Amino acid sequence: MRADSLARALDERVGGAGFVKKAMRKVFPDHWTFLIGEIALYSFVIVLVTGVFLTLFFKPSMREVVYDGVYVPLRGVTMSQAYASTLEISFEVRGGLVMRQMHHWATLLFLASVVVHLLRHFFTGAFRRPRELNWLIGVALFALVMLNGLFGYSLPDDLLSGAGLRILHGVLISVPLVGTYLATFLFGGEFPGHDIVSRLYSLHVLLIPGLLLVLIPLHAVVITWRQTHTQFRARGLNDRVVRGAPFFPAFIAKTTAFFLWVVGVVALLATFFQINPVWLYGPYVSSAVSAGSQPDWYMGFLEGALRIMPPWEFTVLDHTVATNVLIPALGAPGLLFTAIALYPFAERWITGDRAVHHLLDRPRDVPARTALGVAGIVYYGVLWMAGGNDLIAVHFQISLYATTWIFRVAIVAGPVLGFVVTRRICLGMQARDRHVVEHGVETGVIVRDPGGGFGEIERPATEEETAVLVPPTAPAPSAPPPAGGVPPTVARRVRDGLQRSWHR
Repeated sequence: MRADSLARALDERVGGAGFVKKAMRKVFPDHWTFLIGEIALYSFVIVLVTGVFLTLFFKPSMREVVYDGVYVPLRGVTMSQAYASTLEISFEVRGGLVMRQMHHWATLLFLASVVVHLLRHFFTGAFRRPRELNWLIGVALFALVMLNGLFGYSLPDDLLSGAGLRILHGVLISVPLVGTYLATFLFGGEFPGHDIVSRLYSLHVLLIPGLLLVLIPLHAVVITWRQTHTQFRARGLNDRVVRGAPFFPAFIAKTTAFFLWVVGVVALLATFFQINPVWLYGPYVSSAVSAGSQPDWYMGFLEGALRIMPPWEFTVLDHTVATNVLIPALGAPGLLFTAIALYPFAERWITGDRAVHHLLDRPRDVPARTALGVAGIVYYGVLWMAGGNDLIAVHFQISLYATTWIFRVAIVAGPVLGFVVTRRICLGMQARDRHVVEHGVETGVIVRDPGGGFGEIERPATEEETAVLVPPTAPAPSAPPPAGGVPPTVARRVRDGLQRSWHR
């Protein structure tokens, strides 16, 4: 009775009973791909919890100290206080090493699940109306998490992360006109400066997490809760019907168990698989670079872009513009993120489709979109592999210059080849689906006809199978054709050509 009275009192003052009642009945579709976003959410929770623990012991200062801790090989070595406190967390704080490794593994898992979640939305068309805003928020989250991962990776001030900061400094000073000011502001003077760690620390634990704490609930809860959930085509489903389990008690029980699984996997990784052993690298010294330095996987494509870019420079009004740094460091990620962010609006312009969509496409249903997605993956993958061209040259015993030229050719030819091959595969799968619907499903039963030949018995496709195999009719263009006698504009001719080939 007291609990009921308290609930009524709260509802009278702040409201929300109606929303909670409706939310408890919200239906969530059952499909394994929907769990990818939950992995990202739960990884973020682990990152937050372990990050709070680490902030209690980490000292974000570049003031030099002489190490006198328990790690004997570095005892008596001059290092920054940031690096010394990282060693203290790893060797002297109870549970510190496990927390450090959980934080790092959870960050890698967070970024990986964000990428896969983004690809799932792209290939299934989940970004279409009314989810364009949520798509843009997701792209912003991807960029922020990647940037925050770079900042956090640089905080220990070890030799490996220092090499990354040296690259960051080079990128900043390559920006025309304002580059030197940006580098001086961030680093607090000439490289390596005295303030970079403390400033990255503020960005890593305050500014960017604050933005994430606003955007993630908006992306995963507020907007998603207001909209109908997407689902794959099936018999009896349409844009107004959702089939699945209610939020309470079914979904909340499953998602709680899944959260515990994610925590368990991250804890096992942190316990049995070492990551970022900074004590082996030593403190950062600006005159040294560790051999075979490699960044975390999510920054590998930037490393690769820097490695394969030709050494092009030019001078304008006594200012040298280093395009060999500026283009790969800012152009490559700028092209990637801009294309991802604007794609929903580009597809809407091409297809003229402004309808509301809650049913998802299979990738084969829209060959052009799927082929563009694979081309983007190849573009990213080539740059990512190029980030390890030195290791590839060593292990395969080929020239470093040869690997560089191979990747220079592949970054142009690879996406084109990926587009062509993927589109042909999708068209072939579409033809196969049409054959199944028209002629039936193979049963595996072989019979001999009176003439002596052999053939397979096929059964008619069921209504459930047909509903999955037959894609919806492509929407008609929203804009009317030009009036008689008026020639279409160049943009209209381009759009019409793309529209005709979009679904075939």
